[in-house]
This record gives sequence, structure tokens and C-alpha cells, in this order.
Amino acid sequence: MASDLISIARSGTRTARQALDITANNIANASSQGYVRRSAQMNEVVATGGLSAVGNLSLSGVRLNAVIRNADAFRQSEVRRTGSDVSRANAELSGLSNIESALEKSGLYDAVVGFEAALNRLASDPVDRSLRAAALEAARGMATVFNLADAALTAAGEGTAFEAAADVDQVNLLTGELATINLKLSRSTGGPGDQAALLDRRDLLLGQLSVKIGIHAQVAPDQTVQVRVGDAGGPMMLTGTAPSALTMTGAADGTLSFAAGGAGFVPGAGSLAGHAQALDELADVKARLDALAMGVADAANDAQANGAALDGSAGLPMFGGTGAGDMALAIDDGAMIATAPAGSPAGSRDGSNLAALSAALSAGGAASGLDGLLFDVSAMVSGKTVTRDTLASIADNAAIALQSQAGVDLDEEAVNLVRFQQAFQASGRVMQVAGDLFDTILGIR
Repeated sequence: MASDLISIARSGTRTARQALDITANNIANASSQGYVRRSAQMNEVVATGGLSAVGNLSLSGVRLNAVIRNADAFRQSEVRRTGSDVSRANAELSGLSNIESALEKSGLYDAVVGFEAALNRLASDPVDRSLRAAALEAARGMATVFNLADAALTAAGEGTAFEAAADVDQVNLLTGELATINLKLSRSTGGPGDQAALLDRRDLLLGQLSVKIGIHAQVAPDQTVQVRVGDAGGPMMLTGTAPSALTMTGAADGTLSFAAGGAGFVPGAGSLAGHAQALDELADVKARLDALAMGVADAANDAQANGAALDGSAGLPMFGGTGAGDMALAIDDGAMIATAPAGSPAGSRDGSNLAALSAALSAGGAASGLDGLLFDVSAMVSGKTVTRDTLASIADNAAIALQSQAGVDLDEEAVNLVRFQQAFQASGRVMQVAGDLFDTILGIR
């Protein structure tokens, strides 16, 4: 009887010590990124034997049955999904903010309005050479500002593409590390707690991966994970220990395309999706800017073709180039501005052709078009900011829900520490009582 008590007490001290180790580990890792709280699952040790029900009484002590990771797969998936959406919104908003900044700092609107104002001043005295020189410099300045605006937008796009390329490299590193984790998990013996650190690392890597690109993760019975892009039907990124390389290709207009293992796809979430969307919007902005630049150039060149210069010669094109990036002044003397109608004599004060140019510029709406472009980009930034803030709130709630289950509550762990210490002390007391009882029995005469 005393020996049975000692066995029971020994199992109690051993299990309490293991539970204390788990609790201490929780406390030590309370602030560790990716750590999931562990709980000790204890079972009674059943002594079976005999034909009667008494033979199956649980009189053999307690044992640690399993170390439970307090992680819910659904909540983890929600954290990855909502975090991926926030990352996409942040990346897109960053790209759009750079576009907005490039346009606002360019001074394009002022340059176009300044060119139109210089033409209006020239209309007051078409033969005044100082007014012609001022109009020519306004035209040159406007073309230069178009160049600078295009260059600033190009630089913004290059920065976004560089960030996307860095994200692609990071995705490939993460899938490679996940493949290594899968290998270790497949070789794990599966004893209590021996997989916990690997599973923490696996889940942390999945979270980091979802920040870069939207993923669908499927966990196998052996705890290895299969990863696809987007949803369950997306291209495979990782199966077993074989990751698929993610590649990125840039088009002439600066937009991006992606492939995983050679299978093309359009990212719908994660920072890669945000970068790609921002570059799509940048391509549209640059196309609109090119159209505005060429609208001004074509209006001026058409007017020049229908007019005569100060010396009576036929008007020559005022601007050259194919877009905002290479727009350039094609004449080098204010006297070459064709203010008079074609066929007018030298020194003509007839400014009707100049009036036609001003009317064409107004009809083309260059200034209003630039104002509209700036407004549209600013509206996109404002809208995306609201979207980002909403998604961030949703993601925060998902993270809080997961943390409430998987995170370490130091107050709760302190209670567990006291409880398991008391259990250890109680088992020790049982061992002492068993020893005293054994001594008493031996002392009976």
C-alpha cells in the first residue's frame, strides 16, 4: 500500500514538474514573436486488471499526456487574410502617395497657366520682341516641367518596382525556409512538445509570407503545410519540401506580372498586390500626362502651321517629342511664333492666329485636365486611406482574437505557477506520509 502511494506521489511530482516547466517556458517567451502558449494536458494513469470494476479504478497516479499549443487554425487564417489585405492597402497607398507628391511638386498646372498667360500678354502687342521672348521662355519652361514631372513619376515607379522585387526575393526565402520546416516536421517523432517550436516557426513564416502575398495554407496530418497563391485553386508555392520559385516581369509601361513555378497569376492580396496595383495606376497617370502634353504640343503646332512668323515666313512646329518625357521646344527665337495668319507680311500686327492658338489651348483644357488629374490622384489617395484604416481595424480585431487564445497572459501563468507548485508540494507530502506509514508498519510487533 505504501509503495503504491509512493508510485502515485512520484508520478504527481514528475507531472507537476513538467507542468511547471511548461508554465516557466510560457513566461519566458511571453514577448517572443510567434510564440504560442502551451498548456499541459494531464491524464490519470489507469491500473487495469481483474474481472471486477474495482480492477479498473484509477489508482496509479497521473501523467503528462500532451503539450497543447493554444492555436486555432481558423483564427490564424483570419489573421493572415486580414493582415494580407492591410499590407496590400498600405503598399498601394504608399505608391499612390508618391504619385501624388510627384505631381504636386512638379508645378505643372502653374507652368501651363503661365504659358497661356504669356500668350495672352503677347496678344496685346504681337510685334513686341520682349513679349515674344517671354512667351518662348514660358513654352520652354512648360516643356521642361512636363519632362521633370514624367521623370518624377518614373522615379516613383522605379522605387515601387524595387520594393516589389525585394518582396519577391523575400517570398522565395520564406518558402525555402518553410520547405526546411516541412522536412523537420516530417522527421519529427511526435512526442509531447517536441514539435511545438517547429510549429511556432511554421506559423510565424506563414504570417510573414501572407504579408507579402495572399496565400492559402493547408496543413497535413503530419503538420507539414502546403501553400498556394491566393486560394485553394491558385498556383502552388510549396508542396512538401519543394518550393516553387516566384518570378516577376516588368513591362515597358512599368506594370508588373508574376508567376509561381511558371504559372502566371495576378496577386490579390499582400504587398505585392499593392505594388502591382500602384504601378497599374501610375501607368494610367503617365498615359494621361502624355496625352495632356501632346494636346498642348499639337494645339501649338497646328496653330503654327496655319500662321506666319514675325518675318512673314511660314510657321514651324513649336514643340517636338512624343510625350511628357521628351517634350521639347522646337524653335529657338520668339520671332518664330506665328501670331499672324498664313500669308501675312513681315511685321504684321494681326494676332488672329495667336488668338486661335489661345482658343485651341482653352478648348483642349490642358490646365483643367491637369487640375483634374491632380484631383483624381488625390481622391484615390483619400479613398485608399479610408480603406486602409478600415482594413487595419479589422486586422487588429482578428489579431486580438488570436492573441486572447494563443498569447501568454502573465497573470494566468502566475496562477498556474502557484497551482503546480502546490501540486508538487502536495505530492511530496504524500511521499512523506507513505514513508511514515511504511515505517509504522515495519515497527509493528
